[in-house]
Amino acid sequence: MSLAICPGSFDPITLGHLNIIRRTAQIFDDVVVCIMYNSTKTKPMFTIEERVEMVKKVVAKYPNVTVETSSGLLAEYAKKFDNPVIVKGMRAASDFEYEFQMNLINKKINPQLETMFLTASEKYTFLSSSVVREMASYDADLTGFVPCEIIDEIEKKAKLWRR
Repeated sequence: MSLAICPGSFDPITLGHLNIIRRTAQIFDDVVVCIMYNSTKTKPMFTIEERVEMVKKVVAKYPNVTVETSSGLLAEYAKKFDNPVIVKGMRAASDFEYEFQMNLINKKINPQLETMFLTASEKYTFLSSSVVREMASYDADLTGFVPCEIIDEIEKKAKLWRR
């Protein structure tokens, strides 16, 4: 049985993230979306618990996808599974440079851990959570950027977050 881990901060989850998760779910028997604490992000828009609920809502249609959290290192988290593969979405060459470096660090910590890079679908190469947060802070229409099931939640949170 094959298992993939799709890690990220998902603050919030975008259609680009969902595209990578959907495609990963077609390749692997099981997929764990692991919402991770990111120490480089100083002010998240959503709490971990809020992100878990939003991600669960939008991946519910994929029976082989589950959602978990981790506040530790990804390579350590992955040790709880038998032969997992980390799946990372790539938007541009700059993503590859960073993720390649992270892959080498993960392999040093957990030599059995493999990483697979999936290129983003062309229509999502510009999309990131930070773009969505910025748009939401200016009351922009989020249709086509995030799953429709969570647009209201993002808009409500943005009103509070920008204060």
